[in-house]
Amino acid sequence: MAMQVLKIHSNDNVAVALTELHAGEQISLSDGQLISVKESIPVGHKIALTPFTPGDLILKYGYSIGHAIQAIEEGGWVNEKNVRTNLEGVRDYSYTPIHHTLAEENRHMTFNGYVRRNGEVGIRNEIWIIPTVGCVNGTIRKLADLFRNQIEGKGVDAVVDFPHNFGCSQLGSDHENTRNILRDIVLHPNAGGILVVGLGCENNQVSAFRDILGDYDKERVLFMETQKIEGDEIATGLSLLRQLYGRMKQDKRQPVPLSALRVGLKCGGSDGFSGITANPLLGSFSDFLVAQGGTTVLTEVPEMFGAETILMNRCNDEHVFAKTVHLINNFKEYFIQNHQPIYENPSPGNKAGGISTLEEKSLGCTQKSGTSLVQDVLQYGDRIQKHGLNLLSAPGNDLVATTALGSAGCQLVLFTTGRGTPFGSFIPTVKVSTNTKLAIHKTHWIDFNAGSLLENTSMIALREQFIDFLLKVINGEKINAEKNNFREIAIFKTGVTL
Repeated sequence: MAMQVLKIHSNDNVAVALTELHAGEQISLSDGQLISVKESIPVGHKIALTPFTPGDLILKYGYSIGHAIQAIEEGGWVNEKNVRTNLEGVRDYSYTPIHHTLAEENRHMTFNGYVRRNGEVGIRNEIWIIPTVGCVNGTIRKLADLFRNQIEGKGVDAVVDFPHNFGCSQLGSDHENTRNILRDIVLHPNAGGILVVGLGCENNQVSAFRDILGDYDKERVLFMETQKIEGDEIATGLSLLRQLYGRMKQDKRQPVPLSALRVGLKCGGSDGFSGITANPLLGSFSDFLVAQGGTTVLTEVPEMFGAETILMNRCNDEHVFAKTVHLINNFKEYFIQNHQPIYENPSPGNKAGGISTLEEKSLGCTQKSGTSLVQDVLQYGDRIQKHGLNLLSAPGNDLVATTALGSAGCQLVLFTTGRGTPFGSFIPTVKVSTNTKLAIHKTHWIDFNAGSLLENTSMIALREQFIDFLLKVINGEKINAEKNNFREIAIFKTGVTL
């Protein structure tokens, strides 16, 4: 008989419903405990394994996810209506290092990538059209449509325009964020050719933007300021795109070690299975990739709240620990400065999927990082400097966080979801479902199903399937967001717009 509930950790006093539970049912736990179900409990939600009185701690994953605010019977439904967070504001932390030793898994694996002039490796060879300012969004869209039709996909993986709303009327950190993210996109190795299109009167001037690129490949990055062109800027733009195409259509993939791979870790539309299936799968893959000398990056700082000490105690040294403390507390200050509650999370979709508090969400989310040491902490707009597991400052918002991961230098993002989402970022965004029902229902969104972990597939076996699948993607096989041409960027904004 299939399991009806899952008790994740031996210390837990709640279990997760694997099927819909009905009042009056008798269920048996793996440790032999019998529970009488007191009310209907949806799939993915929590059932009480003991009676709770107000103030009692609710334990899941072996940690507290909040406290009861009313009496809950054994066999009762534990949800956001009868549980509250224990989390508070900015706090002090102490460093208590816990260093896990990763299993030796150096398989000397390779993938076929595009090696750029500076030594960075792309997993796609695309033409990107990047606006310095939102005023030319229509221009870049027309250029992309026309040129895509002209070349009919020959010799390049895609021709993509990336409109955004910024580049002018911004002040301070907002202006710098826009410039830094656009700079990072222009320098990304997944593009073999980039046309930067400006207007001419915007804050983000093309001349100044060119300067912050540093030592860029001048044959692969071209510029156009539309106000300075006499006549038809579309014709000029198409001519520049043809120059880029002529250089990059001869690019060939070549074998490179897996250590050159940099992968972003992200989740969205989480449910009660996220911390049981898809997120642990990503954690297992992260450990595998780090063991090969590769790099993974975890972001969504607000979804570290409540699990941050787990990450802090895995920091490589006290310097990285101090940077992690700053990462957490600085993001809390951002909420406070804007007069918003720090723990206004989970979302309505998360709650419907069985997540009741931010601690519960965070304990599931951070499992994407596996068990390896945190080697570095990146601020928003920073680029990866160290191999291994990195933390990145960005919000939980799907588009903003995924754009930040790509801007940091990740060649692809692994995105787990229990609710489903169709979006794609400027780098391949692989959707991993937490449950089989979603994978079946949204085959045109979901690329890989982690729900089979609840169907007698072992983590070791599923991870091997996942590695095989990802190698195909890295070597050029398109995922659903690419097939659907769902490609977007979003830039973090915090301040005044003029």
